[in-house]
Amino acid sequence: MKKILIANRGEIAIRVMRTAKKMGIKTVAVFSEADRNALHVKYADEAVCIGPAPSNESYLKGDKIIEISKSLNVDAIHPGYGFLSENADFAELCESNNIIFIGPRSKAIKVMGSKLAAKDTVKAYDIPMVPGTDEAITDIPEAKKIAKDIGFPILIKASAGGGGKGMRIVEKESEFESQMDRAISEAKNAFGDGSVFIEKYVASPRHIEIQVMADTHGRVIHLFERECSIQRRHQKVVEEAPSAVLTPELREKMGQAAINVARSCDYVGAGTVEFLLDENLNFYFLEMNTRLQVEHPVTEWITGVDLVELQIKVARGEKLDIQQHDLKINGHALELRVYAEDPMNDFLPSVGNLETYQLPEGDKIRVDNGFEEGMDIPIYYDPMLSKLITYGETREEAIEIMIKAIDNYHIKGVETTLSFGRFVCEHDAFRSGNFDTHFVKKYYSPSLLEEQHKLEAEIAAKIALRHYLGERKILRVPN
Repeated sequence: MKKILIANRGEIAIRVMRTAKKMGIKTVAVFSEADRNALHVKYADEAVCIGPAPSNESYLKGDKIIEISKSLNVDAIHPGYGFLSENADFAELCESNNIIFIGPRSKAIKVMGSKLAAKDTVKAYDIPMVPGTDEAITDIPEAKKIAKDIGFPILIKASAGGGGKGMRIVEKESEFESQMDRAISEAKNAFGDGSVFIEKYVASPRHIEIQVMADTHGRVIHLFERECSIQRRHQKVVEEAPSAVLTPELREKMGQAAINVARSCDYVGAGTVEFLLDENLNFYFLEMNTRLQVEHPVTEWITGVDLVELQIKVARGEKLDIQQHDLKINGHALELRVYAEDPMNDFLPSVGNLETYQLPEGDKIRVDNGFEEGMDIPIYYDPMLSKLITYGETREEAIEIMIKAIDNYHIKGVETTLSFGRFVCEHDAFRSGNFDTHFVKKYYSPSLLEEQHKLEAEIAAKIALRHYLGERKILRVPN
């Protein structure tokens, strides 16, 4: 494998290129017209404009990416995450054009891309699942009867869904029909598929995911868990590894369950098996993400493993040189997704120019970044600027380093989730480890963040005054 095309943009494109370069592999970037001056374009050995700004005219044009790959004698394509990373047709297109897809085979993507097909596939392995329907439903009266049998509250979910789209919590029977209509409509609009299914709603869940890696020689390992319960609009913002609540025994059970999920679909490469964990520490299979996850750096830090390097080696047909007993958890890592979003305004995207953009530096700080000072934030894509990752020998140390790193991350021109990250890290519920996916709903409000800002400003003013008075005293001391 001498040359890889990265079918993505921003920080993940640069992240993949960094490892490829370390391995002596040439890199090709693709970019839209909006990303002509983007960092990933400058970082690559070669770069090709793929089309206009909208992603459906550029980064989602699988046939165009294949065409470019062939013209530049590319051996393999790394899809990153998002865009074409979980597109079975694109993986198949790569396979049929003798280009290595750095990811699972198209069959595994198809199976795990449908939540119902995934549930059906893992059944034989006795993996715990939330009570619910085994097949898609569009008949509302029939669905209502099933919901009553399961017992409210229930969750309606789009079969082809992700990112919280086509998902509705129904607390009582009287709300069922309207919520069902909305879920079907949203699923059709988002995925072109209106099929939904029903599950028992787990009231206070934690979102725990297990990183797996599988080669073409039958070896499957897990690289422990990530805690992903701090979310807004069903999307993660703060992640950590390991989880504060898993015992070694539970970790082993969940790890083995994740390995079995991977085996159930002949999985190859890096994947993540997601579970819900209830208040009694019972876990239930949720879904499998057939790609590298945004939050993979926290796993890399606690295991010392470069997951992108493993992806590339597995894609080259190499046998995994790590066995399960080789892996140990060392320390603790946190990640904050730095989005150009306004936490004071329901996390709405904040578009603008990065007038100031200075990254924190230091021991135990990592920033996977896709922007630089003076750049505009495009409106066409996910608003994530970077990922801020910190490491500590203990969870407490990782949190303290995160707070300091947030304070040393200077951005002007757009609003970001940095202040929200600080709010999380300083909150008693998070620090104690006693939280779930409802953290934002239970504890966060813009007014609380505003109070925190005021308090910080007062403290800063008092420190400045004390420093000033101290300086005056020194100046007045006679010779």
